Amino acid sequence: MSLGYAEKLSYIEDVGQVGMTEHFDPPHVLQEKIERLAMLVQKSKHLVVFTGAGISTSCGIPDFRGPKGIWTLQREGKALPEASLPFHRAMPSMTHMALVELERAGILKFVISQNVDGLHLRSGIPREKLAELHGNSFLETCPSCGAEYLRDFEVETIGLKETSRRCSDKKCGARLKDTVLDWEDALPSKEMNLAEKHCRIADVVLCLGTSLQITPACNLPLKSLRGGGKIVIVNLQKTPKDKKANLLIHGLVDKVISGVMDFLNLQIPPFVRIDFFQIVLTQALSSDKKNVNWNLRVASVHGQKAPLPFIKSIEISFLENQGYKSAILQKEPFQLKRRTLQAKSFEMVMKFNFIDSCGCPSTEIIVPLNFKVSRDCFELDKDAILQKLRHTAIQESCCGQNAVVERNAMLTPKTEVIVYAIVTNVIWYKTTEALEADSLSNGVKRRRESANGTETSRKRSKVHRRKPRF
Repeated sequence: MSLGYAEKLSYIEDVGQVGMTEHFDPPHVLQEKIERLAMLVQKSKHLVVFTGAGISTSCGIPDFRGPKGIWTLQREGKALPEASLPFHRAMPSMTHMALVELERAGILKFVISQNVDGLHLRSGIPREKLAELHGNSFLETCPSCGAEYLRDFEVETIGLKETSRRCSDKKCGARLKDTVLDWEDALPSKEMNLAEKHCRIADVVLCLGTSLQITPACNLPLKSLRGGGKIVIVNLQKTPKDKKANLLIHGLVDKVISGVMDFLNLQIPPFVRIDFFQIVLTQALSSDKKNVNWNLRVASVHGQKAPLPFIKSIEISFLENQGYKSAILQKEPFQLKRRTLQAKSFEMVMKFNFIDSCGCPSTEIIVPLNFKVSRDCFELDKDAILQKLRHTAIQESCCGQNAVVERNAMLTPKTEVIVYAIVTNVIWYKTTEALEADSLSNGVKRRRESANGTETSRKRSKVHRRKPRF
């Protein structure tokens, strides 16, 4: 990641020497340990997972003490690696999604994370089963009512400072704050109390990709020992808590967890990323009342000044050669102004071109315009719509599907606001067993795979056109 990202995370770990050298268990030893871990997970009554930077290295986010870690490179006077994709487009790893499946299966009871990348929350771990001890770069919170807002862009501040946005609750409206701790900030009591509670009753605490050096967080797994709990550490470097572990595994986290999922006969679910935007249409009659002056704006759902980081440009055209001039909106704010006859209704095609890190280059939406603003606000079942979008994206093995999830109207000025959800990435994960099966099969065309067994669909999306009535 960039230096700015490294600075943002610099409070997380001090510059210690413990654990810089990587260690790998021999293959036969590793396999034996994976099976032992799988048995512990299978028999556990209250499994807690404690994660560090090592769980996200396969997502393109560097760790701290590895050979290519932030602290290691800085100590050696070397430049930090270029990011393979923007931080806000980082996708959950195989391990992140395996934890989601373990939670859905009722095995995993709680996750404690020291990371600020937000990938546990984005992957699908329920908020009430997650403690983010150092905060979340994409999360804002209201200090007045406690509401939380997950963004699709990095919040601009750290240190629990006020941001430029306010709570959307009409009864509140307080200025929001970021959630990422700075050096002098104490760990949030709410997160810490929950983490301590679950560690005390855990019969297994599984530590994944963490150096276990930062206090007081590193002492949380030890609290399980008083009740007879077991500690498992999966990390490539040695940690100060190794002697306390019942099982110590030196191996890649993704490979270890993949083996556990194979042993438990559990499939790792695909990750479907859904982003949101809103189309705002404002209109006014001309002075002669024959024409309509209208303004169309494509904006973030997170606020008027919030960015739309996943959209590169928007191409607008009109169906049936109605004589209206096409337009290309190259940069934010994405806005189009036109004047048309009041009695004229027509259809507009909006082609959304996405940034390179999205799973498809573009998708189209047809917007009918008749300039009749409804007095009604449509209440839609957002959760059901999003679930259907995910299911369709997985079935079609591509992205670009979209649906209306909210619709509101105002009469003064005449304005229609329609919120869209759109699938921008679909990622599949293959366990070690599945990859080996593929390598043994003949005459089967395999999709592109990265070193950690992930597959990203780059199929051109089908044209998913929806016609909301303005």
